[in-house]
Amino acid sequence: MSLNLRYMQLSDIRQVAAIDVICFEPPWPYESYTFEINESNVSHMVVLDRQSDRPPPMPERPQSLRSRLRGRLRAKERPRYNTGDILGYGGLWKIEGEAHISTIAIHPENRGLGYGEILLAGMFGKAVQLKAEFIVLEVRVSNTVAQALYKKYGFNRIGRKKNYYRADNEDAWDMRVALDRDTRHRFERLYQKLRLQHGFSDAYSRSPRARG
Repeated sequence: MSLNLRYMQLSDIRQVAAIDVICFEPPWPYESYTFEINESNVSHMVVLDRQSDRPPPMPERPQSLRSRLRGRLRAKERPRYNTGDILGYGGLWKIEGEAHISTIAIHPENRGLGYGEILLAGMFGKAVQLKAEFIVLEVRVSNTVAQALYKKYGFNRIGRKKNYYRADNEDAWDMRVALDRDTRHRFERLYQKLRLQHGFSDAYSRSPRARG
C-alpha cells in the first residue's frame, strides 16, 4: 500500500464529506466542496489517500455457469480489497500574502499514525510554493495535540477568538507562522524527514492546481 498526497477531485467528495460529518459540527455542505474544487480561485484542497500496489486482476477466460456461480459464492466470503481509501483531507486558501488553513481532518480510525502531519506539511509546502508571507489557522483551545503539531512547524498563538465554534461555543486559538528564510529552511528539513519516514508521494505541494 502506498500513501499519496494530491489535489482533491470531485470524485473524492463522497468520502471526504463522510469524514467531515464525523469530525466536525456543523460539517461543510456538499456543495461547498464542489465550489472549492472547481470554482474558487483561492482554494487548494488536498487529500491523503492510500492506494493498492497490487496490479488489477487479469481478465479471466470464459467459464461455465457452474464455475461462475462458484466464484461468486467464494468472492462473497473474501474481504474486499480496498484500492483507494481517503485517510484525511485539508483546505488551504491563498489570499494575497496570507495562506489560511481552512480545514484539516483525519478519519478517527487513522489517527495517531502521522497522517495529520503529512497533510499539514503538504499545505505548508503549498503555501511556500505560492509565495505566501505567512500561514494562519484556528484550533480549539482544548485540542492540545493539534497545537503541539502546529508549534513543531513554527506556529505561535497570536490571539483568542471567543465562541469561535458554533456547535458548542468553544474558543479558538488564532495561530500563525511567518514564512521567512529560516522557517522555510526548517520546514524543508522536517518535510524531507517526514517523507523518509512515511514514503508518501506528493502530487500537491509542488504541483500546479488541478480541477475536477
